[in-house]
Amino acid sequence: MRTQALTGKPQSRLAVGIVLGTITAIAPFSIDMYLPALPDMAADFGASASFTQLSLTLFLVGLALGQLIAGPVSDALGRRTPLIVGMTTFVAISLLCALATSINALLILRFLQGLAGAAGLVIARAIARDSFDGPELTKFYALLTLIGGAGPIVAPLVGGQLLLFTSWQGVFVALAVFGACITFTVIISVPESLPQQARITGGLSQSLSTMTRLLQSRDLLGYSITQGLMMGGLFAYISGSSFIMQDIYEVTPQTFSLLFALNGSGFILGAQGAARLVSRFEERSLLLTGLIISSGAGIFLLLGLLFKASLYWVIPPLFLTVFSVGIISTTSMSLALQKHKQSAGSAAGLLGVIGMLFGAAISPLAGLGGSESAAPLGLVIAACSIGAMLSYLLLVRRLERSIGYAEDRNLNA
Repeated sequence: MRTQALTGKPQSRLAVGIVLGTITAIAPFSIDMYLPALPDMAADFGASASFTQLSLTLFLVGLALGQLIAGPVSDALGRRTPLIVGMTTFVAISLLCALATSINALLILRFLQGLAGAAGLVIARAIARDSFDGPELTKFYALLTLIGGAGPIVAPLVGGQLLLFTSWQGVFVALAVFGACITFTVIISVPESLPQQARITGGLSQSLSTMTRLLQSRDLLGYSITQGLMMGGLFAYISGSSFIMQDIYEVTPQTFSLLFALNGSGFILGAQGAARLVSRFEERSLLLTGLIISSGAGIFLLLGLLFKASLYWVIPPLFLTVFSVGIISTTSMSLALQKHKQSAGSAAGLLGVIGMLFGAAISPLAGLGGSESAAPLGLVIAACSIGAMLSYLLLVRRLERSIGYAEDRNLNA
C-alpha cells in the first residue's frame, strides 16, 4: 500500500515533498541560524569559544539519539503521531532556549532541542521510503534535499539579519515560530504513510532485534560510516567557520552569512546534479565521484590553511566540499534504504545517529586552533573526506565485488 499523497498526482507529490523537505530543514535552521551569534553568545555568558561551540555539539548528540528513538517508534506506531509530538516539543524547547540565563542551561536545552527535532528528520525520510523504490527514491530524496538544503543558505542569512535588530535570544524565538508553522502544516497536510498491517509489533524487544539485524548488514554499516565521516567534516566546517572567518579573516557577521550561504548552495547543486544524472549513471558511480571530489577539495583546503592563504583560496575548496556532500548524502541514503523497506524508520534512524554522532565528536576539533589558526579545520575536513572514501571502498564496494550481497540477502530474507 502506498501513500496517495506521494504517489498520486505530480502536484500532490510536490506539495507533500515541500512539507517534508521543510521538516528536514529544521536541523540546518537550528544549527546555521545562530552561527553568526556564537561570538556574541560567548561574550554574554563569559564562556570560551570552544565551550560555546558545545551548544552545537550537544544539539548534534540530541539529534543523533533522537533519531535512534524516533525511527523505531515510527515503525511501530506509524509516522504521523510521533512526527507531530516531536515537532510540538521542539517548539516549546526553542522558546526555553531563548530564556536561558547561563551557558550550562543552554547546553542542556540544546541537547533536548536536538532530541525533539530528530523526529522530523528521520520520519520525513521514512515517509519517502514508504512510498518509493530505486531511482525514484533517489529523485524524491533529491527533492527533499532541494527544499531542505535551502536551510544552510537561508538560515545564516536570516540569523545575520536578525542580529541587526535583536539578540541571539531572538534567533531562538524565530526558530520556535518556524517550528510552529511546520507543525501546523503537518497536521493539516501530511497523511499517514505506514498502514497498520505494515507496522512492526513486539515492543522494545522487537525494536532491539531490528536494530541488531540492521547492524549486521555490512553495506548499511558501510554507508552509515561513509555518510557519518562526511557529516563530521561538514559539521566541523559549520562549527568552526564563524570564528575562523570573523576572527581570522575579519569579515563582518553579514559577510560571513553571505559566504556561508554561497557554500550552502553547493549542497543543493550537488544533490540536484545527482538527481538529474541518476537516470544515466549508476548511483554507486555518482557516490564514488562525490567522494573523489571531496577528497581532492579537502587536500586543497588543508594546503591553503597550512600556508595561511587568502580567503579567495579557501572559499573554492569549501564550496566543493559542501557540493560533494550533496551528492554523497543523497545517493548513499537512497542506496542504504532501498533494501530495508520493512524497517525504513529504524534504518533511517541508524544512518542518522551514526552521522550525527560523528558530527558531534568531530566538530569540536575544528576549534583547536582557536582564533589563531584555521589549520585544524583543514586537517579535519581532509581526514574525514579521505576516510569516507576508504570506508565506502573497503566496507561496501568490496562486499559488492566479493559476494554479490549474498550475505545481506540472507539477513533480510
